[in-house]
Order: sequence, then C-alpha cells, then structure tokens
Amino acid sequence: MANKPPTLDLLTLPLLGRFWRWRHARTAMQIPLLLVALVVVWDGFTGSPLAPRNLATILPWLHYRGFVILALLIFGNAFCMACPFMLPRNALRRFIQPARHWPARLRNKWLAAALFALFLFVYERYDLWSTPWWTAWLIVGYFITALLLDALFEGAPFCKYVCPLGQFNFLGSLVSPFEVRVRSQDVCAACTTHDCLRGRGTQRGCELWLFQPRKVGNLDCTFCLDCVHACPHDNIGIQPRLPAAELWFDGARSGVGRLFRRADFAALTTIFVFGALLNAFGMVSPVYTLEAWLADLLHVQSETPVLAIIFGAALLLEPLLLLGGAAWLTRHLAHVPHTPVHIALRYVYTLVPFGVGMWAAHYAFHFLSGFWSFVPVVQSIALEFGITWLGRPHWELAALVPLAWLDPLEWGLIGLGAFGSLIAITERAQRDAPHAWQRAALPWVGVLLVLTLSALWLMTQPMEMRGTLLG
Repeated sequence: MANKPPTLDLLTLPLLGRFWRWRHARTAMQIPLLLVALVVVWDGFTGSPLAPRNLATILPWLHYRGFVILALLIFGNAFCMACPFMLPRNALRRFIQPARHWPARLRNKWLAAALFALFLFVYERYDLWSTPWWTAWLIVGYFITALLLDALFEGAPFCKYVCPLGQFNFLGSLVSPFEVRVRSQDVCAACTTHDCLRGRGTQRGCELWLFQPRKVGNLDCTFCLDCVHACPHDNIGIQPRLPAAELWFDGARSGVGRLFRRADFAALTTIFVFGALLNAFGMVSPVYTLEAWLADLLHVQSETPVLAIIFGAALLLEPLLLLGGAAWLTRHLAHVPHTPVHIALRYVYTLVPFGVGMWAAHYAFHFLSGFWSFVPVVQSIALEFGITWLGRPHWELAALVPLAWLDPLEWGLIGLGAFGSLIAITERAQRDAPHAWQRAALPWVGVLLVLTLSALWLMTQPMEMRGTLLG
C-alpha cells in the first residue's frame, strides 16, 4: 500500500482531485479549448481583417498568453495538460499505432530551440498579432504537424522535441509551485512493473519517457497525468515544491540526463531568457528607429534582413558576450577548474526566473490592458447570426484594471524574477565554488543586473497596445 502523502497533494482534494483522477479528465479539459480553437480559426478566415475585431488575434495573442503565464506561476503546466492539439491526435491513435522511433539525431532540443527562435521571428516579421488570417493558418498548421508527427512516430515526439509553445511551458514551469511526483520512493523501489512508464492495459504510460522515481522537477512534463492513471499503487500525486529548486540540482534526471551537460537545453534557455527582452523590444518605439537606421545602412527596403540582424544580435551575439564573459570571469576570479563553456552551461539556467518574470510582465501588460476586448467581438459575431440578446458591441471595453496600475505590476514581476535568479546564482556558486562563492557569483550577478535594468527600461517605454482599438 502507498504511504500516506506527507504534504498537500492536489489529487487528494475532494472535488478537484476526484476530477483529475478520472481517466477522461484531460479530454474533458481539451474539448472546450478545441472548440475555442475552431471558433478562432473560423473567425480568422471569415471575420474582420482588423485585429481588434477578430477573435483569431485577440484570444491567442492577448488571452491565451496571459492565462498561460498565470497558470505557470500559480500552478504548473496547465495548458499542456489541456492542449487541444493532442485531442485529434489521440483520436487518430485509436486506429493507428505508430511503430517508428523518433530519429536518434533529433532526440534533443536543437530543433525545438530553432523553432522557438523562428516562431519569435515570424511573429515580428509578419505581424501575426495583427493578421487574423495568418494566425488562423498558424493554428491549423499546428494541428496538422502534431497529427502527422505523432501518427508516424511512437511516444509524443511533437511535445518533447518540436512544439515551441511546449518548450516555453517546460521552462516556465521550472518556477511553478507544483509538480507531478511520486509520494513514496519505497513504494516505487518495490514495484516491478514500472507501469508509470510502460502503461497498463489500455492506459498508456508516460509518452515523454519520464520514469517517475527518477524524475526531477517539471522539465518535459506536460502534466498529462497518464502516469497517475497507470500507477497500480496510487503512488503519484501533484505536490507542492520549492519553485526553481531544480535549477541547482546536479544529478541525473529521467528523460533529461545531467542538465549541465546539455548544450541543447542551454541554447533553448538562452533563447527563452533573451527572447523575453527581444519580444518586448519589438513593441516599443526605439525599435523602429533602429530598424530605419539599419535599413538605411544596408540600403534595403525589406524588413527581413533588418530583423535578422536584430535577432542575431539579441539571440546570438549578446548572449555570447554576456554569458561567455561571465563564465571567463568566474573561472579566473574563483579559480573554478572548468572551461568557460562548462561554467556557462551550469549558470545559464539560473537566469530562468528572470526570464519568466520578464515574460510575465510583458504578457500582463497586454492581458490586463486588453482583457475585455473579446466581449464586443463576440457581441458583433452574435449580431451577424441574428442573436440580439447580447446587445450591441461595446468597443470601448478593454482594460481589466486601471492602466496606472500596470507599471508597478510589471516592475514587481521583473523584480521577483530577478530575485529568484539571484537566489539561483547564489546556490549555484556555493555548490561550484564553496570557498569563493562570492567571486564566482559576482559576474553572473552583473549579467542579471544588465538584464534587469534592460527589462525595466523596456517596460517604461511606450508599448504598442496590440490587439485592442487603443493600439
């Protein structure tokens, strides 16, 4: 029998826990999001081309992103748990059981990192936030890609190795307060079937190949709860954790290995952190001055090469200088017996909390300033179908809170993220150089300071209120 959980376990709560223990709980969460996705695609193809008047630009770029970061901060990877892209895929697998293995050379995060960077570039280059038609095609493309890949290959390669949104959620969930983990290691030690990984009967096990007794933290965990349903000992729960604690864990972890030997994860983390600043920079007025100067310097009319230079500088050159310089200084100041590359691989993950704070500050601005913008769009669509009881569209609706509240909230989120990274840097330094940890940490505190000041400067600039009539 499983030991009694020593701490709070969400799966033991009367209503919520009972729902999550239901075998079809994930499907019940996916269906509403699938219906929303279908409405968004329909409106994107047939509705108004104006971004503030179309659900295809309002719901994904204002509400979805805001709810994602909110869920990560207060719970965990809820949107992978309820991912609508997996619902058609799961239906297809009732008829098709793929036997192909995902190519060995692609069993890493390099493809996902490249797609994440490409996603950020395409978003900026083609103004996805203002083009309902392209946003609708992006969603359709997501469904098709997930369906094809998971129809050809066993497991969940789309989630683990491809999906840019999933990678964002994986990294963001490093600071989440809950994780899926075993309740008793003793029970797992006595288990001989390992159903949490292999599955049991018609219940599949973990398709992301995370063996629960050796799983550490939230990396690569979609919160699908397949392991919960497969475990014959009822030994897996959703339990509280110290946010970001896994950032200074040195041991091997199931499905990941030793994180500090994974250059692919480090690259993905770098894009996550520096991409947070870059994504916000694309929405403030100084970027247009920079783009005009570069276009004049290069004598080009197209925005593509200009943006490519900005992205290269922000995602390659700047990280190389900051992270490489900090690693070199740590090696010489603290006499750490590692190469600068190895040091950078160990410290880059400490910047994740800052990255989450920056993404949260940015998304909070758009989410809160345009929260009610979906109401008049829904009213307008209802009138097109002869439904009058919702009233006429109130296009003046937008902000959820007074706009004067946004700046303090943004600064607070950035400050909390920076504080989390400061703790992570300190913990990392004390483990790597216990006799000179202050000198080891100093260069990385400097990097954090540069990033934090950059973030605060960005959030004080006038920002486009994309997706709203105020934009």
